[in-house]
Amino acid sequence: MFTLKELKGQADDQIIILKTASCRLDFNGTVLNFEPKYFADWIRSIYHLATSNVIFIDNYFGFLAAVKFKPNVKCIQLWHAAGAIKQFGLMDPSITARSPKAIQRFKKVYSQFDYVVVGGEKMADIYRESFGVREENILRTGIPRTDFFFDEQALQKTAAALKKTYPIIQEKKVILYAPTYRENEFNVSSVPLDIEKMYQELKDEYILLLRLHPAVHFDLSNQYPDFVYDVSGYPDINHLLAVTDLLISDYSSIPFEFSLLQRPMIFFAYDLEEYGKSRGFWEPYEQLVPGPVVYNSKDLVEAVQTNKYDYDQIVKFANEWNEFSTGTSSLRLIQAIYSKNESAKTISRG
Repeated sequence: MFTLKELKGQADDQIIILKTASCRLDFNGTVLNFEPKYFADWIRSIYHLATSNVIFIDNYFGFLAAVKFKPNVKCIQLWHAAGAIKQFGLMDPSITARSPKAIQRFKKVYSQFDYVVVGGEKMADIYRESFGVREENILRTGIPRTDFFFDEQALQKTAAALKKTYPIIQEKKVILYAPTYRENEFNVSSVPLDIEKMYQELKDEYILLLRLHPAVHFDLSNQYPDFVYDVSGYPDINHLLAVTDLLISDYSSIPFEFSLLQRPMIFFAYDLEEYGKSRGFWEPYEQLVPGPVVYNSKDLVEAVQTNKYDYDQIVKFANEWNEFSTGTSSLRLIQAIYSKNESAKTISRG
């Protein structure tokens, strides 16, 4: 979520946070669970949506198709990714199986976005295709949450706190495994990594942090208490990236932000062909990602041990996707919005 201090400094707005129950955030103000099962919060949320003049959202929310905002309301889409490997929105291959009514609903949701925030020109092009937005809908202020990676004091403070929680970080390098979410993964008993092999080959130099999607319920019967740590419940992925020496991912958007730290990545694409057919990629996968691509745990371990990475490729990737994200994106976003809109109650949909 964008930095609230810039918003507080810009105007005397009342800030309301609407979130799902699984969303964890630290905010000293009004936070409501925007789900029907929390009836009182649900009713209050609807009221605030109807009476706010500025609304920030960070995902696709179907309720927008049924909302009719007042003429002066500004709805800003922050999205939840600084870049995109897989296709989404109107370009998602699965949309061909949708009914005309469903597609019309998607378009109605996207038409509610007065502005979408981008970190680079490549993402602006993707939003035009995915959301059908026009040039006047695009704000090139950079992605607010990337400001964290330019704040050396915040990075050091975060790293110190995590080292206190996990003292072993001070002794060994950190591998973070952060894959994208796949459908039908609500209950899984294993991960595609061969943890036993990783343990035998890497335990003397590394620890392994597992950051799985909140919808994934993985029962880790931890036979490797000094090697594997499940950090899926940790509230802020950016904080984990601050102590990560090597990121292992696949089709997730996390590498776009991690690249700002100019640290190495390995891409574990064990189901590349199947995933590509079902979701689609914006560019040929092997050409897009800034690190070695491996397809099994054996090659993954060898890539870690080889420890050879193209840092120029990582820097190029970071610059392409984060050209507008330079450390002051939160401030520039708030200034841009409030130069277009009078001060009023503001909602952030978390």
